[in-house]
Amino acid sequence: MTISPNQPESGGGGESRLRQRIADEIRRHGPIPFSRYMQMCLYEPELGYYSRLREQFGKAGDFYTSSDVHAVFGRLLARQFEEMWRALDSPQRIDVIELGPGRGLFARDVLDWSAKQFPEFARSFRYALVEQSAHLRDRLQERLAEHIAAERAGVFESLEAAASTAGENIIVFGNEFFDALPVEVVDYHGGLRIGLKNGRFVETFVPPTAAELEFLDRYSVRPEKGERVEAPLVALEWMERIAEAFRGKRGFLVVIDYGYTREEQLAGRHRDTVMSYRQHTASASPYEAPGEQDITAHVNFTAIRARGLQRGLDPVALLTQSQFLIGISEETQFADAFQECKLPQERAKVALQLKHLISPTGMGETFQVLLMSAGVAKEKAAGLSGLKLSH
Repeated sequence: MTISPNQPESGGGGESRLRQRIADEIRRHGPIPFSRYMQMCLYEPELGYYSRLREQFGKAGDFYTSSDVHAVFGRLLARQFEEMWRALDSPQRIDVIELGPGRGLFARDVLDWSAKQFPEFARSFRYALVEQSAHLRDRLQERLAEHIAAERAGVFESLEAAASTAGENIIVFGNEFFDALPVEVVDYHGGLRIGLKNGRFVETFVPPTAAELEFLDRYSVRPEKGERVEAPLVALEWMERIAEAFRGKRGFLVVIDYGYTREEQLAGRHRDTVMSYRQHTASASPYEAPGEQDITAHVNFTAIRARGLQRGLDPVALLTQSQFLIGISEETQFADAFQECKLPQERAKVALQLKHLISPTGMGETFQVLLMSAGVAKEKAAGLSGLKLSH
């Protein structure tokens, strides 16, 4: 992550106003933690990247998610959710709670495919979409209007609100949710802070906090000269909230994201993973165009799994997206993808999209899947088809 020498003093529209708001906060309180800067860039009301009236996803936006690639992603997860429902003894009600649902494409695919392929399961489950952006909540209400009107789906501002309306059986799901949570950044020189100099954002350093050092020693590594690493303390707070949502309930947690384990960091990989994305182009500088570009950091799966375990969740598996999706589809030979293809060229197009989801050169090996459970017998959790290739 570097400061761009051509960093503009201001941009157009929302960027200019957000830049000014961040600068005002720095003037009032002094240099701010990187997590605060990232929080404002992404989520500041009306001005942050996810809070503005603009397209972030798909071809017209800045990046793709798995649901943008093909509906088969939602269809395969619908198949896995149905299996989880059966592992919970096919209860009369189960709630799927999705964190950070974006445009709602995944939710729509799961709802539509479940109704078509798994009618008994479809009658039992309700879908809750948790989205903190008012703008995105409005769009979700529109896209899922039919399902909401039929009381099969609902849109909520917080996990707590969604969990409070759920029954005792739940599946909490997050696809590319944790990578967009603010992180602390610790450089070899100290904890990163964002200050101002001549109207421009500049990096300064302070001694790392006790919480940052504890995180690095427990779940990560201390940066060597010329390095910096992330301490995703907000992600740990989210794992605590998720574990609390399971209190008095049973079910599964499914987290899909690009990330790493501590072992990989000890081997010298996944250090300084903060990246920015704008119009499908990656940049290492998060200081250009605040509010106009996405800012992400790879997920420390060692840390979030450990925090879930500390809060009462049972670890089930950590595997690649490729292993997970191939395991789910092994028995059906990816019929969920090709079922509606009538022409050879349609099959060829779907095959290319599917390849992107599962191949090492696409999303298959980059993305990891973390499964945890609550109140589920170990043998039933281990028997899920998505885990066939994890052993």
